[in-house]
Amino acid sequence: MAAERDWSRLEVEAIVADYLNMLALELAGQTYSKAARRRQLMAKLTQRSEGSIEFKHANISAALIELGYPYISGYKPRNNFQQLVLDVLAAQLSDRRDIDALALDAVARPAANAPLEDFSDVLREPPRAEHPHQVREPRPEYAVKRDYLQRESQNASLGLAGEEYVLRFESWRLWKAGAKHLADRVEHIAQTRGDGLGYDVLSFEPDGREKLIEVKTTTFGALTPFYVSANEVRVSEARKEDFHLYRVFEFRKKPQVFDLPGPIAKHVALDPVSFVARFG
Repeated sequence: MAAERDWSRLEVEAIVADYLNMLALELAGQTYSKAARRRQLMAKLTQRSEGSIEFKHANISAALIELGYPYISGYKPRNNFQQLVLDVLAAQLSDRRDIDALALDAVARPAANAPLEDFSDVLREPPRAEHPHQVREPRPEYAVKRDYLQRESQNASLGLAGEEYVLRFESWRLWKAGAKHLADRVEHIAQTRGDGLGYDVLSFEPDGREKLIEVKTTTFGALTPFYVSANEVRVSEARKEDFHLYRVFEFRKKPQVFDLPGPIAKHVALDPVSFVARFG
């Protein structure tokens, strides 16, 4: 079977424009049919199969993350994309003030607590980093880059709501395991003792061992990058037998959780994004 030829600029421009229109609808909370839009796009891209178009959508998701934007739920990011995808995406985003406004609203909006529910279906398998421990080579910077994901990480309302969700989940987990005496001892450490300890929730294993949980919450998909502090990384290494990072994702739709136990660097590639500048 012959290898698929590279996408031309005209093809990339067409699929990026369609993707951004879907992203705007999703950020605005409007429903749409991915399948119907793919069929419409195939009428323009007559040399591309439906599978090829879906794969390119996944490439665009990965490129959006590179630019600090959220991606469309359901189009799992796939790396190793053409540089052309980033170039076209940056060019089109520079004209999409609607997406800028919608993304800013999405990451800054106060979060209501998720409803009480049966937690039996919230745990998911964690994504696997392609190359944990590696620092990726930086790509060229684009003026269009907006760190929406970093802004979301600073949304105190969302962070607190995610922590309270995990508190309820941990109490439920211990209760179901028959450790009712431990369920009552789950503690919101970030509130009772301060947020500088490197974890947010003190929970327990059913046998009584401590479980230190750092909670990272997003309204977006499971592969959305998250921000960790140097202290959180240190604690994950020093208390590796007890430390867990809970990633809560799709919080505003239907919260789901995956668990990264032990040292954070064991699971993800850590990119240094800032430095403290000191005099002397």
